[in-house]
Amino acid sequence: MSKRNGAAAERELLHMFCDRGFSGVRIAGSGSSSELSCDLLVGNGNLMAAIECKATRSNKKYITNEQIADFKTFSKNFGLAALVAIKFSRKGWWFIHPDEMESTGKNIAISLEDIRVRGKSFDALIEQFPKKI
Repeated sequence: MSKRNGAAAERELLHMFCDRGFSGVRIAGSGSSSELSCDLLVGNGNLMAAIECKATRSNKKYITNEQIADFKTFSKNFGLAALVAIKFSRKGWWFIHPDEMESTGKNIAISLEDIRVRGKSFDALIEQFPKKI
């Protein structure tokens, strides 16, 4: 997936969260420096999360162990929930905690089939964390 497509996917997800009452920011250029980072920060008073966004046309997504370790450290340093968001082509956005993904050696991975069992769809995530009033 190109950087342009990845950035478009990040913006799409940010707008989805904002449309459902969350506040959020996209961290442009995340992953392009040596500093720990994430793609999105979102919160609504009930859920405050760092999100690493991925998009794929495949039915399985691989992420390097190093990238996930850095992301988990970043999330922990900020005291935020760590969520990996994966947009499977024509299947929508799915969310999973990085520890729920399977190790393949140098990478961790999740298939569409597994994320449907272990993870949450966008709507299910939103329903789990309604906005605090």
